[in-house]
Amino acid sequence: MIDITKIKLSNAQIAWRAAQDIEDGAYVNLGIGFPEMVAQFQPHGKQAIFHTENGVLDFGKSPDKGQEDWDLINAGKKAITLNPGTSFFHHADSFAMVRGGHLDVAILGAYQVAQTGDLANWSTGKGGIPAVGGAMDLVQSAKRIAVITDHVTKTGAAKLVDTCTMPLTGVGCVTRIYSSLAVIDIEAAGFVLREKIAAISLDDLQSLTGAPLHLDGPLQELACPKELA
Repeated sequence: MIDITKIKLSNAQIAWRAAQDIEDGAYVNLGIGFPEMVAQFQPHGKQAIFHTENGVLDFGKSPDKGQEDWDLINAGKKAITLNPGTSFFHHADSFAMVRGGHLDVAILGAYQVAQTGDLANWSTGKGGIPAVGGAMDLVQSAKRIAVITDHVTKTGAAKLVDTCTMPLTGVGCVTRIYSSLAVIDIEAAGFVLREKIAAISLDDLQSLTGAPLHLDGPLQELACPKELA
């Protein structure tokens, strides 16, 4: 079995790749934790408008260390900066924006993603610590749901599976996965492989994926800036 720890993309590289697909002017919500990194990698000439569930719209980059204003935080309690025109609003109004379908993109983490687009990302099951947050609202309301994730668990088990065995966040909601090894779309056929890192063969990638990978066009190399590794 190939040792993927030596070849897989870093979290920063995965976040960078996901950021490249966000359209200029899109309203975007980033999940707490790893997905928050996507905001650091806005492509030149594009600017997303980031929304956070605790009531801020169009916030800026993270402040330099030591320059934090802890009255200005996102839903993950990370310090943020303000852009000209940043707006603040009540928590209930923030969720009204989500549930009203006003977000173009939500990028979330995952414990499991099924080939049907089902997402499990709030609990590992019995004995796990639940952390529902706003994910269940986001996956039912945002126009596009993407996942960024390691391709396998820390024990090597597949996170991209035939059927989720963990409690579901949403059904048939995920359309694209950015993993540490590949970019995969979810379509009627299931997992459709669009890009993979050059260092892994298609057979090895399939062996690490819990459902069939399909090809329906040219397969691109998944290349990210090396300085982010």
